[in-house]
Amino acid sequence: MVDFTQGPAPAGYFSPLRFEADIYDCEVEGSIPRDLNGAFFRVGGEWFYPSNTTDDSPFSADGYISSFRIHNGIVDFKSRWVKTPRFLNNLAARKQLYGNYRNPFTSDTSVQNIDKPYLGTVINTAPIAHGGKLFALKEDAHPYEIDPNTLETLGPWDFDGRFKAQTFSAHPKVDPLSGDMICYGYEATGLCTDDLWIYTISPNGRVKKEIRIKVPYVSLLHDMVLTQKYFIFPVYGYVTSIEMLRAGKLHWGWDKTMPTYWGIISREGDGSDARWFQGPASCVIHTINAFDDGDKVIVDAPISDGNPFPFFPSVDGSPWSPQLARHTIRRLTFDMTSTRDTYEEKMLDPTDIVDLARMDDRFISLPYRYVYSSMSDTTQPFDTARAGQNRVVNTYFRYDLQTAEWRKYFVGDVHNLQEVSFIPRSETAPEGDGHLIGTASNYADMRTELVIVDATEMTELARVYLPFRMTPQVHARWYSNKELPLIEAPMPAYTGRVQNS
Repeated sequence: MVDFTQGPAPAGYFSPLRFEADIYDCEVEGSIPRDLNGAFFRVGGEWFYPSNTTDDSPFSADGYISSFRIHNGIVDFKSRWVKTPRFLNNLAARKQLYGNYRNPFTSDTSVQNIDKPYLGTVINTAPIAHGGKLFALKEDAHPYEIDPNTLETLGPWDFDGRFKAQTFSAHPKVDPLSGDMICYGYEATGLCTDDLWIYTISPNGRVKKEIRIKVPYVSLLHDMVLTQKYFIFPVYGYVTSIEMLRAGKLHWGWDKTMPTYWGIISREGDGSDARWFQGPASCVIHTINAFDDGDKVIVDAPISDGNPFPFFPSVDGSPWSPQLARHTIRRLTFDMTSTRDTYEEKMLDPTDIVDLARMDDRFISLPYRYVYSSMSDTTQPFDTARAGQNRVVNTYFRYDLQTAEWRKYFVGDVHNLQEVSFIPRSETAPEGDGHLIGTASNYADMRTELVIVDATEMTELARVYLPFRMTPQVHARWYSNKELPLIEAPMPAYTGRVQNS
């Protein structure tokens, strides 16, 4: 989990790394399951040149991608910068040229690109694999293709010119039945525009369909869900405007007076049937899943009643509220036969959780049972003297939607967990039968550790140690060697031939 309480260039464990790494045969404690043959890809932000301002967002940090390649119980680690035009321009200038978060008006005049803001992207949010390609994502630009073995940046990808939006979502969804990837761009035609363009992309990476609609107001559409019938988008109280940007502010401010809207659009239509259901102010940065239940649509998400990010200030100047930033798992029910534009909301459990919730992706858009995420379990010990930090996210959990049972895994008394991912034991394994994987920041020993956990028993199977601390991620995903052309040997074997000098 990223430490969002720090400033633009944090110190201590979170101070800038400024290096790339290759580690072969990482130190392993325990036994890595032999059925794991793939790579765990992580994308996050890392400051190469710190921000020039004191009020910038950590989301302005340069993109950084890393991978743990696992096969036959062996782990190789690799990390690289995502080399966007912004990264290369800064490196050439030997300084930070860019201004506040997603605000080109605050950048050096040589790189402002007001009409092409996507040139200032940092690509620091999430990995996704589709059609045999690996991409790194940031929702203000097209995806950047990454070589899955070397992690070198191959450049932006527009799906052979058929993806027309200027932006691409950080959270595409892959339909497990069709294999289609559902993705979208908000602010699709430029800064602060109310255009939302939705795309269906075939399993081989071809654009099959485009839908263009308008949103009730310009907002942070970071995530979405889908069912077999519908696309579903939350719009909530992060707002922006050209006036805000010209005044030098960050791209987003929090407006507690704005209602929450949920847009439900038929997957088979042209967007003209879009319905916007309205509810009270809330924040839905991330979702879990959705599915059809007859004429009703069910949506599950970790939802807060206020602003979860203290670095995006309230537009009215009111102070940030940690209480309103708490996330709980909630279920929303939309009656598609009703003429009303409201919906029912039910809190499934009052426990405060981290909103980076995941599930078994084989059940995206379908009825499902298990939710996985992390939390700060205050019943567990924490060694403040050794960690040098305040209490942190120390526990992964599995929440059973049918029985309301919690099962938990505690990582250690000086550790901070980042987003968890679920890996099914096999393609045909029952839901929930598999492994959890994620990284932990060991504050006492100043290093990053990868943990692999049995997803049923919630017991640790293996821990992989890096000999240094690695940049915190935003999002991460596991992909098998069947989904990407992954190699096993990090370099060719020596043949006995010596080149002449």
